[in-house]
Amino acid sequence: MASVSQVLKRNFSSSRAMAGAIKHVTVIGGGLMGSGIAQVSAAAGQKVCLVETNDKLLEGANSRIHESLKRVAKKVYKEKPAEGDKFVEQTMSRISGATDASEAVKNTDLVVEAIVENMAIKQKLFATLDAVAPKHTIFASNTSSLSITEIASQCQRKDRFGGLHFFNPVPVMKLLEVVRTNDTSDDTFKKMMEWGQEVGKTCITCKDTPGFVVNRLLVPMLAEAVRMLERGDASPRDIDTAMKLGAGHPMGPIELADYVGHDTTKFILDGWHEKMPENPLFNPLDTLNKLVSEGKLGMKTGEGFYSYKKK
Repeated sequence: MASVSQVLKRNFSSSRAMAGAIKHVTVIGGGLMGSGIAQVSAAAGQKVCLVETNDKLLEGANSRIHESLKRVAKKVYKEKPAEGDKFVEQTMSRISGATDASEAVKNTDLVVEAIVENMAIKQKLFATLDAVAPKHTIFASNTSSLSITEIASQCQRKDRFGGLHFFNPVPVMKLLEVVRTNDTSDDTFKKMMEWGQEVGKTCITCKDTPGFVVNRLLVPMLAEAVRMLERGDASPRDIDTAMKLGAGHPMGPIELADYVGHDTTKFILDGWHEKMPENPLFNPLDTLNKLVSEGKLGMKTGEGFYSYKKK
């Protein structure tokens, strides 16, 4: 069995051969997800254009990628620091930045959108890009909860549209959900699967169903854990301990809810409840709504169900 180091070197080596059809990737959005997607694409040997709304945000994204790559190099090339430095330098050299998305997509093979989870904004973006991107270019959204079919509805290239749902942090998490709609062609799906493997991910496929696989199972579990709290069935700590020791989960559902962010979970639940009000799994949660209204979003704000503030 290969060691962790060997696997990482295989996935992140700058000398990785690029035999796939996708050689140039444009990532729209330089937040945590977008910068992570740009990083793994560049580390796999692809040319990447990262698009943000202004130069300051681009600088921040590039800084995040650079620091992340240095951590990877330190781990993978710990006995050969010079090779690690070369890996970082070569990977960064494949990433360019742009603030004009329409210009950025004119010579690209794949567009991956990783912007705000707002249907109207995503539709407007893709409708604009559809008019200027080459005919062969594949469009994909990294949405975690919105309908790919609905996002693609304003585009002509529905056969060249799919979902590529990565997980945070992208350079570390191995899973990629490849989502195909009823319109996604076999050729597009094949290319998305091959590309996912080229950037070092284990790819699964899923129909365009709410939440795909992971979130469709995960979010209702988090919601049910909160309902247990609301009923007074068990304490947060006991719920987490039960799932860690009884089900083998690395994190309990209350801890995980804090990690994910209560605004994110609320957004997903609210969207699903609006579309499927008859499903009790998606009913709004008073406790979650209260935490969000108080700004207690979890780890990222220092407090959620647990406190993360330094004493």
